[in-house]
Amino acid sequence: MRPVWRVADVRAAEAGLMATLPPGALMQRAAAGLARRCALLLGDRGGVYGARVLLLIGSGDNGGDALFAGAHLARRGAAVAALLLSPGRAHAEGLAALRAAGGRVVDRPPAGADLVLDGIVGIGGTGGLRETAEQLAASLTGQRGRDGTRATVVAVDVPSGVAVDTGHVPLTDAGRPRAVRADVTVAFGALKPALVVGPAAELAGEVELVDIGLTPWLRGTPALQVIEQTDVVGWWPELGASSEKYTRGVVGVATGSATYPGAAVLSVAGALAGPTGLVRYAGSAKGEVLHQHPSVIATGRVADAGRVQAWVCGSGLGTGEESAAELRAVLAAPVPVVLDADALTLLVDGKLADRLRGRDAPIVVTPHDREYARLCGEMPGEDRVAAALRLAAWMNAVVLLKGDHTIIGTPDGRAYVNPTGTPVLATGGTGDVLAGLLGSLLAAGLAPERAAAAAAYLHGLAGREAARGGPVTAPDVAAALRPVLARLG
Repeated sequence: MRPVWRVADVRAAEAGLMATLPPGALMQRAAAGLARRCALLLGDRGGVYGARVLLLIGSGDNGGDALFAGAHLARRGAAVAALLLSPGRAHAEGLAALRAAGGRVVDRPPAGADLVLDGIVGIGGTGGLRETAEQLAASLTGQRGRDGTRATVVAVDVPSGVAVDTGHVPLTDAGRPRAVRADVTVAFGALKPALVVGPAAELAGEVELVDIGLTPWLRGTPALQVIEQTDVVGWWPELGASSEKYTRGVVGVATGSATYPGAAVLSVAGALAGPTGLVRYAGSAKGEVLHQHPSVIATGRVADAGRVQAWVCGSGLGTGEESAAELRAVLAAPVPVVLDADALTLLVDGKLADRLRGRDAPIVVTPHDREYARLCGEMPGEDRVAAALRLAAWMNAVVLLKGDHTIIGTPDGRAYVNPTGTPVLATGGTGDVLAGLLGSLLAAGLAPERAAAAAAYLHGLAGREAARGGPVTAPDVAAALRPVLARLG
């Protein structure tokens, strides 16, 4: 996993590292890495020599990084112009270096640019861009390069204007982000939350992390961690010569109803795609489930299902008394459970939440934002990581807070973010597939937070796979899980 660090931790690490280096050395490292990435991008647009580069310079160290990087590019033949948003407060040494290399200072954006370097505000900025800077950021789409295409926008460390520790993006009255929208963000030394969570992650574009020697100085606990494919591969249960269907794990699925049989079919499909050896279905949609999935053992009630190593409950279950009785039966079983959709509604309406906090076996809940609001009385808000962790602590459960950047929070304060999310998954039934896959991973023996992280990661890949064929439906996502898992190895 890749750690993600809060601003205070990054600042402390920078201070520790700078104390061991000559003055200005750390900024030079950052600028060199930034200039290298800009040169590569310009190489794709006709080369550095003769390229037009616009620097947007604020008053902080990010402006200094951009000025020194601009000096590197100017020495390679680029025409570099710097627009100073706070002329009297620009980084003096960086400005001198740019001028010495042949760069110039302008008082308005030039007619066109191949590359725009955002050095307006760094990780110390708060509250979004001021009006003048926001209008300038909004106008960047009008910048055109030598080939007539839109200029490439590169953010220095983070896109200016975003809330770095939360990923929140303030909006103008017209609904525009009060922040820069970058094609590429070159981050120095450590990932920051705004690069991986919240609406800011979309504004960051492609993120490249430049090593400036900061890692040994990063102390304490990361704000969260980014799930990687190597993690999922390492967690995946291995089959041996003696493996059989029961040793691989049995997952119980209590989902769907006569009204919503599709939820049962989809959640069972997700469970079958996972690593367990057997799926037991319990519910009133057993006829539809057996028609679609004849390998499943189906019964009408949880009490009749037999032994399982984990339960999935809720998708399409309904919220009547019979459904509540099935949920109580699931919660009474001494095995891990996944609670989704109607099960979450029943926790609130049926006042069953107290049963969770006293339960010994693990629980994973999978709310989207509106379900989160029903459980907590308010929407997740600007800080989705903190919101997931609050709910996890209150429910004594692992929380998988669904969204484009799904967050996994644990009761002991650990948080993870899934990088494979895609908006195509925002369609009915895809959450049922996710719940089934998650239950299968729990039944196979994965720890709850690993099962949730792996399920979110694979579900996102399946959504992307399914999108190759056009508009996505939940059955497409369920079918795409198999080729995704085959490539996983």
